[in-house]
Amino acid sequence: MKKYAIFLLAIVAWLLSSCQTPNLAYFTDLQYGQTETVTQGGDLRFRVGDKLSIVVNSRDPQLSALFNLPYITHTIGTSHSTSGTMGYTIDSRGEIDFPVLGKVKALGFKREELANYIKQELMRRNLVNDPVVTVEYAGIPFNVMGEVARPGRYFFDRDRMTLLDALSMAGDLSINAKRENVMVLREQGDTRTMYRVNLQSANELYNSPVYYLQQGDIVYVEPNSKRARESTANGNTLYTPSFWMSLSSFLLTIGLLFIK
Repeated sequence: MKKYAIFLLAIVAWLLSSCQTPNLAYFTDLQYGQTETVTQGGDLRFRVGDKLSIVVNSRDPQLSALFNLPYITHTIGTSHSTSGTMGYTIDSRGEIDFPVLGKVKALGFKREELANYIKQELMRRNLVNDPVVTVEYAGIPFNVMGEVARPGRYFFDRDRMTLLDALSMAGDLSINAKRENVMVLREQGDTRTMYRVNLQSANELYNSPVYYLQQGDIVYVEPNSKRARESTANGNTLYTPSFWMSLSSFLLTIGLLFIK
């Protein structure tokens, strides 16, 4: 009986040791007070197909109204934000068709740069003396998939959208996510590049070329091994209650046989 008990304890100990608890922490290489340098750049520059909202204001509302598209209300993205004007879509030549000014180049501009350019053109042509031009994003998407709380298609709402911003918008990583292996698929022209980021390393994250997201980026969070095992046909793994109930029943049965 003593040898049998030792044997059973050895089996249980081995099974428990194989149940490794996943590391759920971020930035494990950071110490209190430590500083990290963030990769430079990141400001979004407009591409073909981007949708923009542009509003011109001045002291003369009737005059500025000539440069604004008809007012409508529509919902943008999953965050249910609203915009009050129709948007401009950058065409294949990298231009938008702006009221009165005609074709205006937008390709490669930052949001602030385009607003300033339109303002200067309105003043240079003596169309508006005191214009205030506001350019906002009206539908520039990125995607978050995999082991997050709310996977889906999201939209830029700021000049610098970081990978952490995107994951926060998607409700953060689930407990079953691989924090050391988050993938970002980026398309630039005819080239598609896959990047991998370790969220447990602040140094690696902040120096990654995908720390700041770009138009059309796809963020994919891989499931960890625990999640992969749970996706088996019957889902009966070391991490499920049914496994331990079955094991207990089996050990109890064997124990009763030895007692008899």
